[in-house]
Amino acid sequence: MATTSLLQSVARVFFTVSRSARSARTKRSLTIRGQTATAGGGVWLLSVPAVCYLGSELYQRLRRAATVHALSPVEAVLEQADYLYSCGDTEKLHQLLLQYKSSDDAEFLWRLARACRDLSLLSHVGAEQKKQLTYEALEYASRALEKNDACFAAHKWYAVCLSDVGDYEGVKVKIGNSYIIKEHLERAVELNPKDATSLHILGYWCYAFAELPWYQRKVAAMIFASPPTATFEEALVFFQKAEEVDPNFYSKNLLMMGKSYMMLKDNGQAVAWLTRAQDYVPRTEEDKQVHKEAVDLLKKLNA
Repeated sequence: MATTSLLQSVARVFFTVSRSARSARTKRSLTIRGQTATAGGGVWLLSVPAVCYLGSELYQRLRRAATVHALSPVEAVLEQADYLYSCGDTEKLHQLLLQYKSSDDAEFLWRLARACRDLSLLSHVGAEQKKQLTYEALEYASRALEKNDACFAAHKWYAVCLSDVGDYEGVKVKIGNSYIIKEHLERAVELNPKDATSLHILGYWCYAFAELPWYQRKVAAMIFASPPTATFEEALVFFQKAEEVDPNFYSKNLLMMGKSYMMLKDNGQAVAWLTRAQDYVPRTEEDKQVHKEAVDLLKKLNA
């Protein structure tokens, strides 16, 4: 029972990754090949809020205004892929990127890994297909890293996909992979300190291990001489950094800020951040769940 409980706790570290990765959908920037446009460069950048909620006419106007130079064929496909992702059109995105599964370009491969993972999480996907997609996602993420070890997104999605595969390979593998997962997330942040998602996931990693009760730590110690450890202080630092990089980007980050302060017995700050989570305008089902949890926690704090 303790081992099962431990596995469930560890699994929660990355349970919400698919949502956090798309959490800022209504304000996401679509960046081709991980770069930004400069006055003298030839890189194309499109940055629009909630393109899937805007009328097509407004989207086209913003698109024309944001165009620095004509897109190459590769950039055009990546733009289309990022647009489909921003709108949550997972199946079309997967079909598009699957055409480039043999590509040597890391930008295609990490996006395909992410698309496979997102597809595996859809409610109508059966257990066998889910497992197949999970392993395919890890394969594409691994190839992305092989092609470009300096790609922050490849490191991020490799970490996420490696965690997913652990669900099929048992608690020992899951915990053992936790070290590798953290290393790749830290590398992603090193390569791109402005990626709020990677910072948030690192914070969630720390929070999950800091939250483990003593008996689960004992089980982990029986499996590993030095099981992963973390503190709520460490978790809070990552959540704070994520918020500094992209303020109000994700309702769950606001909630986790509040919960971290609660664990650190700073009820004043906890109330402040939980109130922000409560007041966050819900756009997704997860936002609604965050709202409910924030309301419940505020009641416990008599706020």
